[in-house]
Order: sequence, then C-alpha cells, then structure tokens
Amino acid sequence: MSQTSSRGGRASSDVDDSHAPAPITMMLSSRLMVLANLLKRGAILRYKRLAGLSSVEFGLVASLGRRPPMSVARLAEAVGQDKGQISRALAELVSRKLIAKSANPKDSREVLVSLTAAGLAAHDAIVAGAQQRNRQLLEQLSKDELETLLAQIDRLTATAEKMLEAEQAQR
Repeated sequence: MSQTSSRGGRASSDVDDSHAPAPITMMLSSRLMVLANLLKRGAILRYKRLAGLSSVEFGLVASLGRRPPMSVARLAEAVGQDKGQISRALAELVSRKLIAKSANPKDSREVLVSLTAAGLAAHDAIVAGAQQRNRQLLEQLSKDELETLLAQIDRLTATAEKMLEAEQAQR
C-alpha cells in the first residue's frame, strides 16, 4: 500500500480501512434491502402526504383494494401481520370512515372489512402514486434491460423461497 503525506505531515495510507464498507453491505441481499427500504420510505412519505395514511394503514387500504369484503384474518394474512398488529390500524381507518366493518352473512362470528367510498379514493391515490413511482424508477431502463432484470428477480426470488424453506425445515 502506498503512503502519502497528510496535512499534518503524518503518513497516511491511500485506503482508509475505517471508512471501507463492511463486507456484508456489498452482498446482493444487502443492496436489495437498501433499495427496498429506500423505496418503502419514499412510498410511506408519499402516501402520508396524498392520503394521510401510515405505512400499516396504506398496506391495509392497498390490500383491500377494489375487492369484495375480506375477513380480518384474511387481510392479516395478505399484509403479513397478525390480527393484533392490524386491529389498531383498522380501528383508526374505521373511525376515519375509510373502512367499513360488517358481519359475514355466512358466519356471523366473522367480521368482514371493505373500503368505503372515501377508502376507495385513498386506494386510487395510492395506486396512481405507485404507478408514477414505478414509471420514474424504471424510465432509466430499456425494454430489454427491464425484461432481463425482471427475469433475474424471478429466478432470485425462487431461490430465496427455497432457501427460506430449507431454513424453516432446520428449526
């Protein structure tokens, strides 16, 4: 390693190891998580601004979408959270008249949730914002680059699913 003279006259190396990235941050999975987190943080800020929704709330509104009413259990499964985690967000969305609750006509013990007209408007704002963000993100890629990227993501996702299954089997 070569050395250069610093302003104080001390010798310093060309590469300052204290500022080198940690090896794990150079891994593909870490880079993808950074990208996903940046996109998520931007989305959260946008949906808070556009529809006044927290990250959990916009996840619920987006998952309900323009679908038939859904059970709370099914909604929790769709967003990957347990029913307890989403109950406060649902209560807030009901109080803001974005979500309506009703009894399941086939099983009165089960509660169904659906978007109200105001909830549908919030959903549509989320979708429009997501489409605009998606276009902005992908506009720098050619059609061929995008097709290649999506195919590679699909392959990596399939491998990651197998890796997860293997980890779960080891429990």
